[in-house]
Amino acid sequence: MSKRSRMREHTQHPNTQNAPAASTSPTLEAFTFGDPEAVLDRRGIFDYLQCLHNGRWYEPPISWDGLSKSFRATPHHSSPLYVKRNILVSTFKPHPLLSRSAFSAWVLDFLVFGNAYLERRDAMSGRPLSLKPALAKYVRRSVDLDGYWYVPTAAEEYEFEPGRVFHLLEHDIDQEVYGLPEYLSALQSAWLNESATLFRRRYYKNGSHAGFILYAHDTKLNNDDVDALRAALRSSKGPGNFRNLFLHAPGGSKDGIQLIPVSEVAAKDEFLNIKNVTRDDQLAAHRVPPQLIGIIPTNTGGFGSPAQAAEVFARNEIGPLQARFMELNEWIGEEVVAFEAYVFPDGSTAA
Repeated sequence: MSKRSRMREHTQHPNTQNAPAASTSPTLEAFTFGDPEAVLDRRGIFDYLQCLHNGRWYEPPISWDGLSKSFRATPHHSSPLYVKRNILVSTFKPHPLLSRSAFSAWVLDFLVFGNAYLERRDAMSGRPLSLKPALAKYVRRSVDLDGYWYVPTAAEEYEFEPGRVFHLLEHDIDQEVYGLPEYLSALQSAWLNESATLFRRRYYKNGSHAGFILYAHDTKLNNDDVDALRAALRSSKGPGNFRNLFLHAPGGSKDGIQLIPVSEVAAKDEFLNIKNVTRDDQLAAHRVPPQLIGIIPTNTGGFGSPAQAAEVFARNEIGPLQARFMELNEWIGEEVVAFEAYVFPDGSTAA
């Protein structure tokens, strides 16, 4: 085993026994929103970046469960991965050993986890009968680096027969046991994007925030006028809200009635800036042109020609991915993975 794949000890957590006592001074207590909850506890995914083992298999360098949940955290994270998967599947030539459906599952595992596994199932004669994907989330690599285990739960474990599993991995610079996906640097942006959306949902779902204060000190308003105004404001709730109100106060002063907004958080929480910046970070990590995943341009110039963007994307991203999946051919000894040309609407193909 190379030096890179040896175990490293866990870094000890800081000692909290000598932490200062909680302050007894009066404090203000903020309210909480409650549901909905985020898809992932942020503390869990980067707990360790090393491959520990239990004597039989190596544990993943990061949480596969965390990557699985983060996959659905934001549309700008999942959509680029689906785009790559769909293009690869659309150009894939089905083979008797590998169906289009099996190839689709294999590709998605590789894009999400940086690891993808195919189990070769043989006939009684020893001849390959089919290739079936094994869920990368539950596959573990044996300590001898030649075998593989399937561990969906702690009570279930299955060891694959030696030489039956093909492992396609996105190489990591710190260890060679498992692969890691390319988008890890954008996960913080994906989580921030998700948190901004959840905050806005909780803010509106809470329903107890005030929109404004109607301050009236005009002496021309009598109690009947105030009661009528209060009733009009109450009746504006529900269907058909945001109605216009008309108030007639002859001889009243200019500032006798003032509308004071108190719900400025809706306009000042930088929601749009957070969404846009984190979206750009995710697209930069996935390297998918925005016009290919349905993003509407906000600038007057637009994003340019979708056909040209698709051509560059096919050349720089899809082509190298196709080459990676064709590594299976060398392992199994025949051309199982082959692709058709990626044809554009004008009839041209990627170079």
